[in-house]
Amino acid sequence: MRSRARVSARVVRGAAAAGLALAGLAGIAPASATGTTGPAAGPSVPQDGRPGRPASVSGTARIWYAITPDDEIRFTLDAWAEPYTRPLPGTQASEGLPTDARGTIRYSHRRAATGEVYSAEAEVDCLSTGGPVATLTAVVTRSDVGNTGERIGLSVYQGTGHGDGRLGFSWGVANMDTGADGKPYQPVVGTCMAPAPFAPVLRGGFTVHHTELEAPKPAGR
Repeated sequence: MRSRARVSARVVRGAAAAGLALAGLAGIAPASATGTTGPAAGPSVPQDGRPGRPASVSGTARIWYAITPDDEIRFTLDAWAEPYTRPLPGTQASEGLPTDARGTIRYSHRRAATGEVYSAEAEVDCLSTGGPVATLTAVVTRSDVGNTGERIGLSVYQGTGHGDGRLGFSWGVANMDTGADGKPYQPVVGTCMAPAPFAPVLRGGFTVHHTELEAPKPAGR
């Protein structure tokens, strides 16, 4: 977990960048992939063009973080896709995106050196999947470290069920860019953006259900 000073600074930067991120969506067109997972020849497509079961990721696990290897860090995920449910008026994605999602993320961090425990909850806003891998983002709704309102990004690798699952979280690695003035800054996390699942699961695990992206409904339907 980060210090309150660092978190506060990031929230301010995130709020300023959010407007720019939304403005950039003016050129976005919803993805056109359809169907559900099928044979190797390609995904099967239902007659109505709509996937049956939505993409999802769920589970609880303790992970090992190389930077603080003795600390106890746990995540609980419960997220599912709800395509085209978060409208973006004034953009080509006015009906929303195929990666729109709902759900909850809960996580806690116990420092081995002091015994202090920090925890937070976040509301899921985006989910994308590909086989046993998922990326998702969520906006923090409750936090012990003052980062309420910040978007966080997570990635999950389900693994094969033999203790090889993994998870990545956006604040666990450097998220840096360089501005026009040549100075480094920490950019806001965009929807569905997350690092690779770098942290091994020690106990527990996650389940990823992959579904192909849903095409937008034809006008008038």
